[in-house]
Amino acid sequence: MIIVCGGIKGGGGKTTISTNLAVMRSLAGKDVLLVDADEQDSASDFVAVRDETFAKHGGAGFTSVKLRAAAVRNDVARMAEKYDDIIIDAGGRDNPGHRAALLVANLYVIPLFPGSFDVWTLESVSKLIEDAVSFNQGLKSVCFLNRLASTGSEKEEAAEIVKDTAGLLYLEQSIGYRKVFYQSAADGKAVVEYRPRNIKAIEEIQRVYEVIFEQAWEEKR
Repeated sequence: MIIVCGGIKGGGGKTTISTNLAVMRSLAGKDVLLVDADEQDSASDFVAVRDETFAKHGGAGFTSVKLRAAAVRNDVARMAEKYDDIIIDAGGRDNPGHRAALLVANLYVIPLFPGSFDVWTLESVSKLIEDAVSFNQGLKSVCFLNRLASTGSEKEEAAEIVKDTAGLLYLEQSIGYRKVFYQSAADGKAVVEYRPRNIKAIEEIQRVYEVIFEQAWEEKR
């Protein structure tokens, strides 16, 4: 399956989700390619730290590559048969690389920070999805809330807006605002690998992982 993790506003935790999913999928025994299509190179930075952390054990445990613009579509399409899963960190901008990724993807995953500015971008996200589907009719697009505060009505309010957004399926699974995601990333680790274990964070990312990989969104290309 080819998964694009993106959106059109930074700060939603797209790289964190992309890298955690790549690690978890590789730990499940899958041959994974992580594509860094974000100009900020955050996924590549994570992999560099991970390679150093796990140098005695063979490095990251999955393959990673940095691609830009049309190369995202062309190279991913060419390499798709070589991997069980390809995860593309497309970042938080509507740019050629982001759009190119959606042309070859099975599933578009949008982690959404439930703040007003992030939610306001959903109309533009809907238009981006509409444009992509006109070329890639098999594309499915889902959204879940990330970095969610433990109190307040933000979840319910954001969920209603997502549910009203054309072309976008709202996932009930959400992830709270937890420092362990940043602490683990600084060590080049996924949350499921980090010690001491944060059970709530592990349960949350596991639920997101399961709905993404265990639901038959689309047959593999």
